[in-house]
Amino acid sequence: MKTIKRIALVAHDNCKQELLDWVKCHWNEIIQYELVCTGTTGNLVEEMLLQCMDENGDEFRLNMTKLKSGPLGGDQQLGAAICNAEIDALFFFWDAMEPQPHDVDIKALLRIATLYNIIYACSRSTADLIITSPFFSNGFHFGKNEQIDKYKNRILQ
Repeated sequence: MKTIKRIALVAHDNCKQELLDWVKCHWNEIIQYELVCTGTTGNLVEEMLLQCMDENGDEFRLNMTKLKSGPLGGDQQLGAAICNAEIDALFFFWDAMEPQPHDVDIKALLRIATLYNIIYACSRSTADLIITSPFFSNGFHFGKNEQIDKYKNRILQ
């Protein structure tokens, strides 16, 4: 059984503060995982986690990979990592009210997250439920989406 250990954190500009508030609320859980973040979000999350650890006298080693900014290819890097089974969960605080220059990349990322059946949250309430779930911290096993096998085994005519 695979344990959940690598989580991706992504936030659009108008949602970065909400993600940082969430990180501050759940920092003690979040630092237990390997983190992957896109662009500026990674810098902000790292700063917040280090601040929380410092305030609480925690010297836990932060394990974070920072990708490119979403519009500069970070969403695609993250999608590739999901396809390669390198991401177990995605917390994506995206701006549903503001068009993005890379909307097609965002749609592709969410499609890949669904296709590969990883755990993902696109809102604070869902993120709260996931990060505090005993299933999440105890290595909930998620199966591969059968759509992938059906596609691989299709008969072309």
